[in-house]
Amino acid sequence: MAYSGIMLQHLENLMSTTPKRAAVKSLAALPRTPASALKKVGWRGLMQTIRDQGRVLVTNHDHPEAVIIAAEEYDALVQLAREAESRTESELATMRRKFDERLSGLEKPNAGKRLRALARGRAKLKGKVKAGTRY
Repeated sequence: MAYSGIMLQHLENLMSTTPKRAAVKSLAALPRTPASALKKVGWRGLMQTIRDQGRVLVTNHDHPEAVIIAAEEYDALVQLAREAESRTESELATMRRKFDERLSGLEKPNAGKRLRALARGRAKLKGKVKAGTRY
């Protein structure tokens, strides 16, 4: 699903200016309605509750069954999930690149000899612990 600039701006506005939609709540904090009550209030009543409260937890015998949210909130959540996935992929790619750069030192012709010499030698710590690429 492609998002236009106008849609992205709308999502940003929605998430920043509508606290009841932007706030992440646990199931216990959501407004509840039993499934049997949905039959009484009907679709319009349910949609009015969603407009007023942002989301509704539908229960069956007091056990959570479903959370109903508005379509625009669903789109906003999907967009946020995609952005988070993209950031994660980008961070992983950066970590892989850095690891590969450090590992490439072992592919040099004298890498084995240097590594063996390092392992045989005594550590010169001078009372300090050295760890990582910076000491």
